[in-house]
Amino acid sequence: MAEIMSAKIKVVVLDDYQKVSQDFADWSVLKDIADVTVFDAPLANPEQSLHVFDVICVMRERMPLQADLLAVLPNLSLIVSTGFRNASIDWAAAEKLGITVKNTGYVWSGAPELTWALLMAIARKIPQENQNFRSGNWQTTIGIDLEGKTIGLVGLGNIGSKIASYAKVFGMNVIAWSENMTEEKAAAAGAKMVAKETLFKEADFVSIHLVLSDRSRGIITASDFNLMKPSSYFINTSRAALVEENALIDVLKQKKIAGAAIDVFNQEPLPEDHLYRSLDNLLATPHIGYVTENTYKVFYQDTVKAIEEWVQAGNS
Repeated sequence: MAEIMSAKIKVVVLDDYQKVSQDFADWSVLKDIADVTVFDAPLANPEQSLHVFDVICVMRERMPLQADLLAVLPNLSLIVSTGFRNASIDWAAAEKLGITVKNTGYVWSGAPELTWALLMAIARKIPQENQNFRSGNWQTTIGIDLEGKTIGLVGLGNIGSKIASYAKVFGMNVIAWSENMTEEKAAAAGAKMVAKETLFKEADFVSIHLVLSDRSRGIITASDFNLMKPSSYFINTSRAALVEENALIDVLKQKKIAGAAIDVFNQEPLPEDHLYRSLDNLLATPHIGYVTENTYKVFYQDTVKAIEEWVQAGNS
């Protein structure tokens, strides 16, 4: 389904799942210079659907723009991607083809807030109690106290450090590991640096906060999950590819850990028949870590501004 506005150059906004892109920015400033088409669902045939557009606006990594696709889009001159980085765009191919790529700003609070919401939800079994409440039941589970528990953070960047600060407020012990971790960096975030094996053995909650790269892809394996305590929980709001998916599914199916909470998936939207949807010890949200009002305002307002500036610079 597509919504079309009026003007001259052809602009497409991709994967507007919630149909809100036009609400979070004033696209009318482009009315004299651009036709704006909005797609609210993944494209079955990107080559055919995108063939006529001069400008493509992508939401994070929802729509990969790799070399083979870019090569068959003859009119494409500008890509505007929300967020500071987008690993699903082939930047080298875009440069070779003379396609300009621009990024928008970002709001850093959304992802750590969701991470903590998921942690609280699994600790106090909020989804189960809500469902039981709606079924007419009363007090059917027993929650976990956070104070005195240990959270293990895999990565202590912007988001990992924020999670460490939240954990300290709740009286938790914070341990951390990454390949580039130092004792000084850990201490500055209020954490204790430990070995990876120690983190997975000792943590009551393991939360991963790494940037996806060739080196970090699949960094969390079955061996790591097998070190975890039966009472522990795993949380991933970073990138699905950091974790061996089958290993996580296996450890949850066998009830080797108490449960997991995730917001990211190898395939998005997640197929209806995916095994994740049938696991009763998995709390999952559909990649909503960055889906907040303030973030969408920055994303779409910056997108409009980028197009406007690009046209004013004489590129259209």
